[in-house]
Amino acid sequence: MASSDALTLDSARISELPESGFYVPNFILPEEEQYILQEISKLPSTRWTVLSHRRLLSLPSQLTGTARDTLIAAPMPTFLSTVVLDRLKQLSLFKGSPHGAPNHCLVNEYQPGQGIMPHEDGPAYYPVTATVSLAAHTTLDIYKKNDQGEREAIPTWRILQEPRSLLITTSDMYKSTLHGIPEAVEDTDLGPETIVNWDKLADKTPFEGGVAKRQTRISLTYRDVLKVAKVGGAMKFINKR
Repeated sequence: MASSDALTLDSARISELPESGFYVPNFILPEEEQYILQEISKLPSTRWTVLSHRRLLSLPSQLTGTARDTLIAAPMPTFLSTVVLDRLKQLSLFKGSPHGAPNHCLVNEYQPGQGIMPHEDGPAYYPVTATVSLAAHTTLDIYKKNDQGEREAIPTWRILQEPRSLLITTSDMYKSTLHGIPEAVEDTDLGPETIVNWDKLADKTPFEGGVAKRQTRISLTYRDVLKVAKVGGAMKFINKR
């Protein structure tokens, strides 16, 4: 979307999902995408947490405390706040959150073949997640919970996230489902019958053959951490670690 475009949640709603899943193609411009990617590439490798299936950055800092649910107060890096946060304000997504805006961004890097197990975002955050995809696409599997609160074996929905797109989950989608990225070097069975946001894609051409090879993707997941500690007060959390 161009910065002058009108953006509303109603126009972004994914009709096949519960009324709390939204998709915005071209949420940022190509030059904005490149700016963010370049700034991320400048960060030292020591800032990254390397996991077995991906690596990540927790900005402006990792959550701390016994329950890992407290953010040490610090400003969001400029390259993560400029453009994205201003544009999110148009949607009033975080209007009711404790801080009125995201105060934390989780940066994940997924190489081809990497993914993440189905999971919930958890109670440390206000129940809104806004994820911007950079550099490449992915597919996200959404699982319902059964009556026992466990995830069902097969995903109910699949979402295709294009580069520069925004995916929003809130309310029931945040609390009552799990989401994960399958480990794959290519995504298959792509089409209007299998991808719930197919009608909202900016460019279906790369996916119309039903198969799309993955490239290295960076995701920016913005959330509002409920508990925030001042730098001085945060020492008691750090000392408990």
